[in-house]
Amino acid sequence: MEKELTTLTYEIELKPGEKLNLPESILENITTGRWVITIQQKAEELESTRSHDGFFNGYAPEDEGLYDDYPSR
Repeated sequence: MEKELTTLTYEIELKPGEKLNLPESILENITTGRWVITIQQKAEELESTRSHDGFFNGYAPEDEGLYDDYPSR
């Protein structure tokens, strides 16, 4: 018996009052066999602020002044 690993991931957003209906394309892919179906709430996306602090904190003491000859922007 040949086994093929299939992972289907869908991201949905339900508005107030809407009910979950599984798309036909999902139902067509589920055939005989054992399945694990997981539904979890998506975490809120945090707004990230770009930072270059890691670059400056990465200098070793012996690197001090290494780039002093380069013009600043």
